[in-house]
Amino acid sequence: MAETEEIADTTGTTGRSAVRGRLGVAAVASATFTVVTSEMLPVGLLTPIGDALEVTGGAAGLTLTVTGLVGAVSAPLLTPLLGRFDRRAVLCGLMAVLAVGNLLAAWSPHFAVMVAARVLVGIGMGGVWAIAAGLAVRLVPPESVGPATSLVFSGIAVASVLGVPAGTYIGELVGWRASFVTVGVLALVVLVALAALLPRLPAGPEVRLGGVLRLSGSPRVRTGLAVVALLVTGHFAAYTYVRPVLEDVSGASAGTIGTLLLVYGLAGVAGNFASGAGAGRSPRTTLLVISAVLAATVALMPLLGGSVPAAGVLLAVWGLSYGGVSVGTQTWLLASAPEAREGVSALFVGVFNGAIALGALLGGLTADGIGVTAVMWLGGGLAVTALAVTALGKSPDSGRL
Repeated sequence: MAETEEIADTTGTTGRSAVRGRLGVAAVASATFTVVTSEMLPVGLLTPIGDALEVTGGAAGLTLTVTGLVGAVSAPLLTPLLGRFDRRAVLCGLMAVLAVGNLLAAWSPHFAVMVAARVLVGIGMGGVWAIAAGLAVRLVPPESVGPATSLVFSGIAVASVLGVPAGTYIGELVGWRASFVTVGVLALVVLVALAALLPRLPAGPEVRLGGVLRLSGSPRVRTGLAVVALLVTGHFAAYTYVRPVLEDVSGASAGTIGTLLLVYGLAGVAGNFASGAGAGRSPRTTLLVISAVLAATVALMPLLGGSVPAAGVLLAVWGLSYGGVSVGTQTWLLASAPEAREGVSALFVGVFNGAIALGALLGGLTADGIGVTAVMWLGGGLAVTALAVTALGKSPDSGRL
């Protein structure tokens, strides 16, 4: 089916179809919220998970590394493997896998079971994110694609606002296992919403793995992927260990850390929408600003974050800058390969989640080998490198989709 026919079928010109398109976008945003909450849930629970399963903090961080690696591999593989199936059915199936993974994590009697559970989370997360990233253009009219794409990616920022801090609070109140149960049930609720609110989304032109990989030959796509890899690796090298850093540097208690993560997340939502608007005009300028601010903020945390108020200010600026990374880099890549939205989205998700895994791994090695504050220097250095690549590499002329 041609792209123009797909858009007409799913949005149409009637008020009823327009409303359904907006509801569909909201359902997809709920899916991105759920998958990112599932992926990032251990961030605020590393200490109790490590204590309960009798592993070190660095080993507990592998719960993020495993999920990221599996997501990185599953995104480019699942896109061609599931290419002929209706996207609504695929999303629902992947949300079911995500729910099972979270519920299994909640039950984990030892670390090996937790790792298996996080593999399932990685499969569901990688597939959902790869498909969801390019769906806005099929659900709303062309003039609404930009805001709808920002809304889909707002699920990532809102996961930081509500998902990770809420998981931290639940973990403190009734135990970390209850946090995973809650997210598993949420995944089932979102599955029902996707089935009810999304229209039929027939598969588009066939996507082959070789075609997906060949997209990386484009200089603009290659530069965008390099920026994704550097920014996300640097961020997660630092952010995965933000709880122990706040405990050691700022002297923050467990309850205070939940509040600080909420501040970070609220700023991230603002950054998502601000960067979505900016990237529509100039992806390069938007990512230059993001890279510079992120580098400075992360590097200054060990120096200026010695009190809870100071740490809160730095986390707010950190959230504001990182909140725009997903929508800014995705806009760059979609504008670089508009004829291959699902393919370039699969590459984006693969690199993004590989970078999450690498960041968590490098952060764990640094934290165990040098100390937790050193992860901030590592994150800042990688953000500086992203700044240079953004400035010197090929970029699309604009972010119009």
